[in-house]
Amino acid sequence: MDPAIRRILARLPGLDPGKASVTPLSGGITNRNWRVDAPGGPFVLRIGGEGTELLGIDRRNEHAASAIAASLGVGAEVVAFFEDEKALVTRFVEGSALGPEDVRRPEVLARIARAVRRCHDGPPFPGSFSPFETVRAYRARAVEHGVSFPPEAARALDLLARIERALGPPERLVPCHNDLLAANFIDDGRAVRILDWEYAGMGDPSFDLGNLAVNNGLPPEDRERLLELYAGATTPRGLARLELHRLASDMRESFWGFLQSGVSRLEFDFRKYALDHLGRFLENVGARELERWTFERWTSEARA
Repeated sequence: MDPAIRRILARLPGLDPGKASVTPLSGGITNRNWRVDAPGGPFVLRIGGEGTELLGIDRRNEHAASAIAASLGVGAEVVAFFEDEKALVTRFVEGSALGPEDVRRPEVLARIARAVRRCHDGPPFPGSFSPFETVRAYRARAVEHGVSFPPEAARALDLLARIERALGPPERLVPCHNDLLAANFIDDGRAVRILDWEYAGMGDPSFDLGNLAVNNGLPPEDRERLLELYAGATTPRGLARLELHRLASDMRESFWGFLQSGVSRLEFDFRKYALDHLGRFLENVGARELERWTFERWTSEARA
């Protein structure tokens, strides 16, 4: 057993590391995760990656958001938090891990929408999140670490500024997850639990919806269905905000990748990740119908 894991497990009351079975869990890029089978378990141990504070992650805030999500029945029960080890121990959640194709199933999407809405209606999280401020911060830090950007990044940033102006300030701030990848969902057939709250904070609920939509490849009809499941109705204004944040989400992912390419020691092609998301952003924002919907219809109808 890794000495760091043994050291952390020894701090859990009543747990003997010598009687624990530890199995690596797949998923995630920046953190290390293990399933721990032991009396009183099973548990999940996650140790945060090096330098993740540069990505805007605050482990205290993550712990607080995880505990609130658990109290709402949306997240996994928090067992322990050791800030000095960047370690979070949670109860293992039984159920099926999802892929994007699962998220697109109507009954699963309905359970996800309920979980997201319960989070948004819950107690406030510490910290705040804005995709636009995040991109600006990631870009500045990436420049400090010698990262170069492709020529099309300048145009993408101009388009993102246009999106930010079209949206204006958030209509309301709610507790948001901000990283709704399929890998962060566990479905037991009755309810969906959401994992990994490291980017959580008070933010625009439309970002969670747009982030969920783009990360899981929801087609237009499913994006409308998501809004109806979440809000009870699909309105031009609500759909416009979802679509604009769907675009902003890819820019956040892209500049996350650019920054990681300059600071991470992991063997992962972060630059390709960044370029892929940048390319998808430019493809989607350049589509004629999406251009008309997100900008022209937003300004003429959705703001009326």
